[in-house]
Formats: sequence, C-alpha cells, structure tokens
Amino acid sequence: MGAVEHDLDAVQWAALLAAWGGCAYCGAAPGADALQRDCVLPISRGGRYTWDNVVPACRSCNASKCNTEVTAWMRRRRLDERQFLLRHAELRAAARVGSAPGAVPLAATPDVAPLAATPDAVPLAPTPG
Repeated sequence: MGAVEHDLDAVQWAALLAAWGGCAYCGAAPGADALQRDCVLPISRGGRYTWDNVVPACRSCNASKCNTEVTAWMRRRRLDERQFLLRHAELRAAARVGSAPGAVPLAATPDVAPLAATPDAVPLAPTPG
C-alpha cells in the first residue's frame, strides 16, 4: 500500500522528535519505550496523520489518551496543558513561517520558547516545487 497524502513522512517525524525532545505530554525522554506517533485530534474524531496533528508520545500517555480529547485528558492526568498547547502552537507556527516553507528548527528544545529559523531547519510540510 502506497503513502497516503496525509501520511507523516520519516523526515517530518524525525523533525518532530527533535523539536519535542521527548513525550509531548509528560516530557518523558525516549528510552526503552520508544516514542510513538499520537494524533492530537484522534483519527476517530476527524484527525489525520499530518505533521501538525502528530506529536511524539510515550507508550503510557499514548495508551491512556486513546481517542480522548487532548485537553480534557491532560486535565484529568494533571499534566501541563498550557505548556503543551503553547509548544504545539509554536511548532505549528514555526513550520509555517520558518526559513523555508514548512521548516522547523531541529535545535529546538522541549522548553516553551520562541523558535527562530535556523540553518538546521528540516521541512515538516511539503514544499512547493
């Protein structure tokens, strides 16, 4: 089966892993439990496997969240909802206005801080061409 237009490619996934630096929800660093692709808006609720809807999640968070709405789930788990939402919005914005169309800096840290376009940016969104 070939790639579907909404599939996240390997380059985009690598950029997301580098930008988040761990689980997007709890901050757990990648270890024995590899980080998994989790849709912020679940597929069952209309989400898609696209760079702006997928975040890295540890197995525990991914299994716990399941197809729950992200903010309600984070409140229930007492996770830092505000930090997650700010970081997610920053990465989406950086990917849209980076140094190249759809670029996000790989040097980004998991801290919530402004993301500037850098030479080590990797495209998250398809570039026109």
